Amino acid sequence: MSVVSKRQPFLNARLQGFGATIFAEMSALAAKTNAVNLGQGFPDKDGPKEVIEAATAAIQSGLGNQYPPGIGVAELRNAISAHQQRFYGLAYDPDLEVLVTAGASEALAAAVLALCETGDEVVTFEPWYDIYGANIAMAGAVKKVVTLRPPGYGFEETEFLAALSPKTRLILLNSPHNPTGKVFSREELEFIAKVAIERDLLVVTDEVYEHLVFEGDHIPIASLPGMRERTVTISSGGKTFAFTGWKIGWVCATPELTSAVRIAKQFLTYVSGGPFQYAIAVGLSLGDDYYMDLLADMRRKKDFLLEGLESAGFEIFRPQGTYFVTADARSVGYEDGLELCWQLPEKVGVVAVPNVVFYDNEVEGQHLIRFTFCKSLDVLDEAVTRLQGLQ
Repeated sequence: MSVVSKRQPFLNARLQGFGATIFAEMSALAAKTNAVNLGQGFPDKDGPKEVIEAATAAIQSGLGNQYPPGIGVAELRNAISAHQQRFYGLAYDPDLEVLVTAGASEALAAAVLALCETGDEVVTFEPWYDIYGANIAMAGAVKKVVTLRPPGYGFEETEFLAALSPKTRLILLNSPHNPTGKVFSREELEFIAKVAIERDLLVVTDEVYEHLVFEGDHIPIASLPGMRERTVTISSGGKTFAFTGWKIGWVCATPELTSAVRIAKQFLTYVSGGPFQYAIAVGLSLGDDYYMDLLADMRRKKDFLLEGLESAGFEIFRPQGTYFVTADARSVGYEDGLELCWQLPEKVGVVAVPNVVFYDNEVEGQHLIRFTFCKSLDVLDEAVTRLQGLQ
């Protein structure tokens, strides 16, 4: 969601209040001020050479240069199915229960558009990633939020139950969670699953940071008893393989749910990224060493940035996963995180994102800001050095 909410004269009522995303605005500010961009979450180096070589080979041999199959190329669907079995013991038929999308973003949009009627309610957790609000609005549905609060970003079960009503259609879950870095525990997921089963609710789950977990374990809610048949699991290759611009995502669900999402998806982009689909299939088939090295590298960067932020005077809330960390602006003398984020590029040459744009209850996030650590250590070192100037 944008920090700018000026009324747009030609925009339909559902999308009033949604302007340019905060990520676009802060990245533009970074470019304008030549600041270190720790706002938008994209890596500053490409992923594995095997995956790049697979993309190049696919283009040169003509694989995917024309329309690929609407559900995605068989090689990628088979690789997704094998990935779910390998890491989580979840079996999905690659022909009936796997759908390739234009990133997780399209998968989320297609799922909400396909599964919600006008007036249905969607329960999600705040802070919520900005496209969730737009997806729900485009579907004509109503967003209901349950607040995650620092330092541990737990939630009150009574608040969760109070957010439900007879109009509730689905629960939109993000774990590992952006922007907080929270990894939902088994106990929390079991509570959500119990409610979903008792209320006959669907669950759409965004798991794009599934391989970036520093504390605890990533547990797909679809793996819990009674949940596979009511869960749409969404992920992508962008965060795992550092190719965010390729926009290769996917859906895993029952044949009935996958079919519903596919019908909405085919009228969004129809197909995309043909050659890159073959390449991400290669990525998903990489050995365990790749996934362990990815996590170890990101852990080093996390620890480096967190130590640097603390040395600059910030109170931080240690992330369990993702590649983001939330800091409290009040610890460096600002009551308003948005004000601090606008001033940081000019003051010290660093860009962060104000978390308030991810909250319905703005008072909960007014003082919080988010930094990303998916950058090289040299870039993080420069950012940390600059941030010392706040003191």
